[in-house]
Amino acid sequence: MTIQIGDRIPEVVLKYIDDGVQAVDTPTLFEDRKVVLFAVPGAFTPTCSERHLPGFVEHFAQFRERGVDVFCMAVNDPFVMQAWGESQHVPAGLRMLSDGNADLTRALGLEMDASGYGMGVRCKRFALYAEDGIVKQLFVEAPGEFRVSSAENMLAHLPG
Repeated sequence: MTIQIGDRIPEVVLKYIDDGVQAVDTPTLFEDRKVVLFAVPGAFTPTCSERHLPGFVEHFAQFRERGVDVFCMAVNDPFVMQAWGESQHVPAGLRMLSDGNADLTRALGLEMDASGYGMGVRCKRFALYAEDGIVKQLFVEAPGEFRVSSAENMLAHLPG
């Protein structure tokens, strides 16, 4: 079942690179903070690299001014996420998270079958806003679309 507004972020371990591969659980990422988590079907893919991630890079300071942390997630390994972040000039603080085995993706109910493209199980394109681990806003894109999960839309829907 797909996660809904009012649900708690499921407890899963994700990976990222910071002086080697690091593991972090979702309670550590989400509790006692305001977070926008956006997910893409794949690092280095066209829409993700040309529009989705660049929007969050461009508007990162606006999220931080509002006390919101920003995390990007994909079903890619942590080395790919690091390389993609470097190639996109991701600012320090915008964490590039690897959901390499699609554990969080499946727990959220947001997986999709991209095997027709040779990509296996991937995450649907989405963005959510959570406070203290509880989902307050959720925007899931229709297949092939990029509208509601943009940085601009997320900024427009943040409280206050």
